[in-house]
Amino acid sequence: MPPKPKFTKEEITQAALELVSEKGMASLTARDLGARLGSSARPVFTVFQSMEEVQRPVRDAAMERLRGFIATAPENLPPFKRVGIGMLGFAVREPKLYQLLFMTECDTAGGFDGLFERLGIMALDAVKLLQEEYGLSEPIARTVFEQTWIYTFGVGALCATRTAVFSEAEMSQMLSTAFAGALFTATFDAPLDRFVQSKLKK
Repeated sequence: MPPKPKFTKEEITQAALELVSEKGMASLTARDLGARLGSSARPVFTVFQSMEEVQRPVRDAAMERLRGFIATAPENLPPFKRVGIGMLGFAVREPKLYQLLFMTECDTAGGFDGLFERLGIMALDAVKLLQEEYGLSEPIARTVFEQTWIYTFGVGALCATRTAVFSEAEMSQMLSTAFAGALFTATFDAPLDRFVQSKLKK
């Protein structure tokens, strides 16, 4: 008969999440996780087959924490902007988890479609918000989401790595500017490059 687990999967995941939140993904070792649980590493492997298997629910838990930041963004903001503000708040207050979700090297590189799928329900909800709030078609709403997400990711990366520090007012203005630009280019009749070229010729 296999040994009875000393800790549940949820308890181990939560301990692992807090460990990564404080020290980064490199700290997620069997020894350090066991120490966080006040035990040896052995109880971890009565629930998980390997440390690689532990990483998956930790990522899921980090994404859930991100959704919590989005849900608590100021209610006076437009719904779509709350997503961006929540994401930046997450980068500032949970830099290690932000790095885990968005700044970890991938084995395979792809286009934005793959990232969109990994973002899951958060991305789908954001696109739906754009459709409802601004009367956009699904393809245009998705384009606006893609462009604003890429910009927001960049600002978040600067915050998460302490490369730059921005006030809440600055971040709010930056997101508004990026969104206005993305909305304009996505809904303009002519492609942006032709629009810019026509202005340069004048």
